[in-house]
Parts: sequence; C-alpha cells; structure tokens
Amino acid sequence: MLQRIQTIWMLLAVLGALFLNLSAQDFDIIGGKVTINIATVLLIILGLLSIFSFKNRKRQILLNNIGIFINALLIGFLIFWLQNLSGGIRFPEKGIEPVFSVIAMICLLLANVYIKKDERLVKSVDRLR
Repeated sequence: MLQRIQTIWMLLAVLGALFLNLSAQDFDIIGGKVTINIATVLLIILGLLSIFSFKNRKRQILLNNIGIFINALLIGFLIFWLQNLSGGIRFPEKGIEPVFSVIAMICLLLANVYIKKDERLVKSVDRLR
C-alpha cells in the first residue's frame, strides 16, 4: 500500500537525491558532474521503483539496499571532491552536497526498518490463519 510510513521515507530519499542533483552542478573534477548526474538519476529511478513495488517487500528492501550502497559511494566521492577544493572544507558555502546523501541514506535505512516490521506483521497474521 502506498499510504505506509516507509513510502514517506522512500519519497524523502528520492527528494534528497533530487536536491543533490540540483546542488551538485559545480563539479570541476574530470567527469565528476556526469558521475553525480548519473548516480542521482539512478537513485531517483531506484527510489520510485521501490515505492511502486509495495506488493513485493523483498524487492523493496533490495532496491533500498542498492540505494544505500550508491549513496555511500556518493558520500565518499563528494568528500574526496571537497578535500581537493582549493581551501578544503573551510568554505561554508561548499559542502552541502554530502548532507543530501546522508539524509537519503538515513531515510532508506528507516524505510527498511518499517518494511521489515510490516513483513513480520504479515508473517504473524499468516501464522494465525
């Protein structure tokens, strides 16, 4: 069902990927902008697939785990990029990009917790029948 709490968490993760795509348009590493764009579009597609595969909870968990892995790679890539900027992380206007990936990762982890909770509830109801 679409009106579950995990849907809200997955939607917030999709919004985090969207905001990352919008805010990370100033990369100067070779191929960095293309890498971020591809990864964020992939995260958005995975998130939407996960939202609309609500009848298959195992697929939702798998898609969310793939999204968590991609977000972890993005965090590493963005921190590497921030370390190689002139001046490092001391500029306050730089450095918002990894925050969106961290928020998306936390939202996907919370969505997985609620999906597993629903799975346990369904299994307990099936036992009673």
